[in-house]
Amino acid sequence: MTKHKIYTMSFASVYPHYVKKAEKKGRTKGEVDEIIRWLTGYSEEKFEAVLVNKTDFETFFAEAPQMNPSRSLIKGVICGIRVEDIEEPTMREIRYLDKLIDELAKGKAMEKILRK
Repeated sequence: MTKHKIYTMSFASVYPHYVKKAEKKGRTKGEVDEIIRWLTGYSEEKFEAVLVNKTDFETFFAEAPQMNPSRSLIKGVICGIRVEDIEEPTMREIRYLDKLIDELAKGKAMEKILRK
């Protein structure tokens, strides 16, 4: 099994794109950070360390303090693929995050994004 190229990319290299996508639609960096912390369980300090250390995606998810159990409620299509049908665990986590950022950019309320 070959690894997807994204696994070795640093999370810090993609993070600004998440923020830019949200801000273009009137949302905030704080909301992006809240989504990321909700999904992964990272504290603000540990998340900042991920960015500073240029942690790759695979490590980012593998070392996440506590992946939110409610993430299994994230459904829908991202990049033409149903998120809930992705079998490879790391890619599924990446696509969960992509889907949450999409929902934010589309104006969905934070309570709904965070599956409250």
